[in-house]
Amino acid sequence: MPARLRDLYRKQVVPKMRERFGYKNVMQVPRPEKVVVNMRVGEAVSDPRQIDKAVEELSVVTGQRPVIARARKSIAAFKLRTGMPIACKVTLRGDRLYDFLDKLMNVAFPRVKDFKGISARSLDGRGNLNIGIREQLIFPEVEYDKVDRLRGMDITVVTTARTDEEARELLRLLGMPFREN
Repeated sequence: MPARLRDLYRKQVVPKMRERFGYKNVMQVPRPEKVVVNMRVGEAVSDPRQIDKAVEELSVVTGQRPVIARARKSIAAFKLRTGMPIACKVTLRGDRLYDFLDKLMNVAFPRVKDFKGISARSLDGRGNLNIGIREQLIFPEVEYDKVDRLRGMDITVVTTARTDEEARELLRLLGMPFREN
């Protein structure tokens, strides 16, 4: 069964984008290419078990096993050595991308206290959206009782859009809650 958001994209978003921006071909219409979810774990330097808990939580949230990112350089001030695990990340494509975006927009964001929407300045100028989340508890899969420490995550939505205006319109039509200025 195709993802609900992918269906919405094909049936409603593509015609509206073609009308608004005057694309001659369906393949010119911007689309979400991938979503990268990154969780930095600075405490892993002193307590290596923290990275395992972060990997477990990220895999529950995304439905895909994360890759552990290791330090490239030693930094004495942070007691960091080359090769130590410091973060975990997941790259979602295809149906998992659409499922995650659907869950993020329709389940997780409404659970954020005092959520006013995503700032339009979160777009990077090349059609990519960067979102920072302070705690993993906004996702319903994460069990509150099993969480030992709040961890934030960075979410990057990479699109094929060339400009911020195209990307903002694409994501708005998909249901991304942008802040009204």
